[in-house]
Amino acid sequence: MGLHAALAVHPASGHGAAARIADTVAARLRPCVDRLDVLVANTVEESRALMRTSHDAGLDVLIVLGGDGAAHQGVQFCADHDVALGLVPSGTGNDFARALGSPPDAPSAVTALVTALENGARRRIDLGRTGDTWFATVLCSGFDASVNARANRLRWPSGPHRYDVAILAELAAFRPSPLTLTADGTTLDLDATLVAIGNTPFYGGGVPICPAATPDDGLFDVTVIGAATRLQLLRLLPGLRSGGHVTHPAVRTLRARELTLTGPGWPAYADGESQGTAPFTVTCVPDALTVVA
Repeated sequence: MGLHAALAVHPASGHGAAARIADTVAARLRPCVDRLDVLVANTVEESRALMRTSHDAGLDVLIVLGGDGAAHQGVQFCADHDVALGLVPSGTGNDFARALGSPPDAPSAVTALVTALENGARRRIDLGRTGDTWFATVLCSGFDASVNARANRLRWPSGPHRYDVAILAELAAFRPSPLTLTADGTTLDLDATLVAIGNTPFYGGGVPICPAATPDDGLFDVTVIGAATRLQLLRLLPGLRSGGHVTHPAVRTLRARELTLTGPGWPAYADGESQGTAPFTVTCVPDALTVVA
C-alpha cells in the first residue's frame, strides 16, 4: 500500500495565510504521496472529525498547514493514533516548526517536507502531558501565561510583536505570587513570577525561554523567574530574545521528568492554548510522537 497523507488546513491561521496557499501546498505534495486528503476545518471539532475519517481509511501522515494552535491539534491526534506529523508553518508564532528546524517560510518548508517524505525521513520526539492534553513546545504558568492570554486577544500588531505589546500591558497589573513547585520529588516553596516548562526552547513567536531544551532527551528544561520587581522584569526583557535571561540572579533553571505546580491563581498555557489554573501535573513522555523531518 502506498503513502496516504492528509493536509489539514486551518484557514484562519496567519490571518488567512493558510487559506491563500492551501491549493499551492496541496499541488506540491500530491506527486510524492499516493493519496492526499485535503481537510479544511474552521473548528477544532470539525478538524478532528475529518482527521478520524482519514485515519479510518489508513492514514500514514498528517500534514498541518497553520500555526502553533493548528499544530497543537495535530499533535493531539497524531500522538493518540500513532500517525506521523508534518508541518507547513503559516501562523504568527510557528514555535513548534522552528524547534524542529523547519524553514520559516511556507514555500521552503514545503520543499523540505517533500524531500523528507520522499526519503522517508522521520524521527521520534518527546511530548509533554498534562491531564489528557499533549503539548509539544512549552507549558508556561504565571506572568507569561497572562501575557499569552492577552496576546491571543490582540488584533494588532501581528506576529511576534503581539507578545511584546502584551508583556508591557501585563506589567501594569503584575505582582509575584506564592507557588509550590515539586520536580521529580523535590519540593520548592517560593514567591515567583513565572514558570516555563520546555519540551522545546521557544514560545511567544521565537522567545527561547528554555534555550537548552531538546525534545529527545526524556526531560523538561524548566525556567523559573522568582520574585522579580517590575524594574527587574523590564531589565530581563531584552535578554529573552537571545536566551541571556538564564544568567540573571532572579532566574533559576532545572531539569525534570515530572512537575507539579500548586498556587492560588496560577494560569497555565501549553502550545499557546489555555490549560486552566493550578494545581496541575506535567509529565515528559519519551518518544510520544513521530515527526516527518
